[in-house]
Amino acid sequence: MSTTKPKIAAIQMASGPHTAANLIETERLVTECVDAGAHLVILPENFSFMGKQERDLVALSETYGSGPLQDFLANLARKQGVWIVGGTVPLKGQNPDRVRAACLVFDAQGEYVARYDKLHLFDAHLVDANEDYKESAAIEAGENIVVIDSPCGRLGLAICYDLRFPELFRAMHKHQVEVVALPASFTALTGKAHWEILVRARAVENFAYIAAAAQGGYHISGRETYGHSMIVSPWGDILAEVARGNGAISSALDLDYQATIRRNFPALQHRRVTCHI
Repeated sequence: MSTTKPKIAAIQMASGPHTAANLIETERLVTECVDAGAHLVILPENFSFMGKQERDLVALSETYGSGPLQDFLANLARKQGVWIVGGTVPLKGQNPDRVRAACLVFDAQGEYVARYDKLHLFDAHLVDANEDYKESAAIEAGENIVVIDSPCGRLGLAICYDLRFPELFRAMHKHQVEVVALPASFTALTGKAHWEILVRARAVENFAYIAAAAQGGYHISGRETYGHSMIVSPWGDILAEVARGNGAISSALDLDYQATIRRNFPALQHRRVTCHI
């Protein structure tokens, strides 16, 4: 078992359409997290750009392995000596009219470690807010579950709408997941209704830490996101939270405590229905 307590951090932003400004703010907040002792920092979904519609991402798409946003993340991780879970970066897909919403992970030397492409795409009409969302018009869905070794234990990756699909998180247990990084951009309406419930449920169901880094506030595009970035324990306790606006939170992760919960309350071993994802 681990004898130290790694520290994880999550950043919240209200990103706009001006990438340069968003990146300046990203670096400021990552530096704040490192100064607070974080070993791994999670950026929110669309940290570098929030336009008026999903199709705006296509113009910013990069080739996997080469591009200004990927270079920015690698250089920032190396400069700060910290692991970075890079929210989402629009990478070129198989269809030239669509992108992959890719969550890229870089280690403290700025080396690429992992890539997760968002599996579940948000296509919904929110009647009460008179808002329409159709991510599938501009984004290609991913295919693979990703769990990797990290300074904060076995790290699973999920993005925003993935939160509504518990089978994805349960499938991560085949890969010994201990903590899940969740970049997100929940709408104000759905966030108020479901965000905290879902984040805490995914933690309790799997006795896993969940570190959710969200967009939170009013955006120049006119969109409003819910925020409430949070780090939740395997027992469902909220260890840190920021409600609205830009900010950063961090928490130590007690992996020995987590192992004790899983050993003394072996619900995960009592499953009668097998997930085949």
